[in-house]
Amino acid sequence: MFSDFSFAALAAILAGTAIVILLSGVRMTSLADRLADRTGLGEAMVGAVLLGAATSISGTIVSVTAALDERASLAFSNGIGGIAVQTAFLALADILHRKANLEHAAAELANVFQGTVLMLMLALPFVAYTLPEFAIWGVHPVSVLLVAVYAVGLLAVREVRETPMWRPVRTHETREDEPEEDDPEPRSTLALFTVFAALMLIMAAAGWTLSRAAAELTDRYALNASVVGALVTAVITSLPELVTTLAAIRRGALQMAVGGIIGGNTFDVLFITLSDAGYRNGSIYHAIGRDDLFWLTAGLTMTAILVLGMLYRQRRGPAGIGLESVLILAVYGFAIAVQAF
Repeated sequence: MFSDFSFAALAAILAGTAIVILLSGVRMTSLADRLADRTGLGEAMVGAVLLGAATSISGTIVSVTAALDERASLAFSNGIGGIAVQTAFLALADILHRKANLEHAAAELANVFQGTVLMLMLALPFVAYTLPEFAIWGVHPVSVLLVAVYAVGLLAVREVRETPMWRPVRTHETREDEPEEDDPEPRSTLALFTVFAALMLIMAAAGWTLSRAAAELTDRYALNASVVGALVTAVITSLPELVTTLAAIRRGALQMAVGGIIGGNTFDVLFITLSDAGYRNGSIYHAIGRDDLFWLTAGLTMTAILVLGMLYRQRRGPAGIGLESVLILAVYGFAIAVQAF
């Protein structure tokens, strides 16, 4: 069907899916903030788990669809490229939060812990790539290990939040995660979850459409699948993270802003597991190329800088933002330049 569309029609489809994903992400943010207060889970936990996974649903569909079509590079780079761009979004949000360095003001042990889990998960695909090609029912053991690490990480991060062994120093700029006293939302918690689930389905449909359009553009114009995945589909499917991060900051939900990005990135690593299961020509780790590993390296580097920034907690850096934000944007800009030229 998509092969019959003109370039203008395909471009319009990309723009349309971007708008759908964008608007759905905006609505999800306000719902997640209400659910964080009502369930008592807190902004960081809801941002990392519920909001992070929900805003990644369109990207999940893109990667799985590409893998089923035997497009290993597009499937892999879409998820990994999303991690890089979403981390860059957090640095942009730091620029807009003028009161203090965002990583300082949003001090939350759960986010630091989740960031280290993310680095571990990003390191595991390198292990799979260097090992001999091996798969059980078409799935590499590392893909299963990624799911296990993710699940254990979620349990551990909840324990860290409820019974922390150390706490960040509170300063004048630190914004506490406190439930709002007034809840003007008349609908029940179940109704809010239902609306949230409906928005996830809409984003899933948008992700499928985006994957088909991107695959057609890649084939028709002989584009580099890794570049399309990392800089086109990844950016479009990451728009909810940008919007939800900015919206959370405007609402004063700083822990949710940071936790949503880290949680979304952690969930995005599971794209690899789903892509490996969908790719039927062996292990996906041995079907990717250097360009795909390049974006994995970029995402790991940017995440390490972010975690170091959250630990150091610089109040103000260059141009009134944290030094980690400057370095994150520099790494992402360098990565784009390398791929472009």
